[in-house]
Amino acid sequence: MKDKVLLFINGDAPESFPDPENYDLIACTDGAFHYLKRIGFPLDKLDFISGDFDSHSGTDENIYQEKFIHTPDQDKTDFHKALDIIAEKGGKAVDILGGSGGEQDHFLGNLTVAYAFKDKMNLKFYDEFSEYYFIPKSFTINGVQDKMISLYPFPSVENVTTKGLNWPLHNGSLSITSRIGTRNFAIEDEVSIEYEKGDLLIFIGKNYL
Repeated sequence: MKDKVLLFINGDAPESFPDPENYDLIACTDGAFHYLKRIGFPLDKLDFISGDFDSHSGTDENIYQEKFIHTPDQDKTDFHKALDIIAEKGGKAVDILGGSGGEQDHFLGNLTVAYAFKDKMNLKFYDEFSEYYFIPKSFTINGVQDKMISLYPFPSVENVTTKGLNWPLHNGSLSITSRIGTRNFAIEDEVSIEYEKGDLLIFIGKNYL
């Protein structure tokens, strides 16, 4: 079982990366391999590099040929295919870097892929601004006082109640076509969120890695 996984995908390169020793499995898509070289990630720590290799170029990659997993299926994104492999290897919790930035259709596509896997594994995205992920219908987080908290319905949620936010919700509804819950902030160290129906993303300001 590879419970704790670190995955790099082909968005903006992270400004820093977590300690590789904290993970059971580390992987990247072929496009992310290029920025990992640039930011000085220890490439020998990679367990696999997956993708259709349309971003593959240069001689450095040849050193790691044995770690390549070719996934040419054009009906799925490289991110989706990497998660398929991680699921096969028993991954349960995946920290994802490089999920935002660049072309914004990629970012939206990444959220859609995460939605497809949300009941199979615990996925968390990290970038230079925030961490973000889908949350269960009853959710509590600590250590967030004064941090930006945004709630984003995917595409709608019903009967949302929050505690610990500057602008609380009391059995409210959110929808991408009417009302969303972005740019709020925590006034307490602990924030709790409950909702009855739908799917909800939370964005928490600053990196936690």
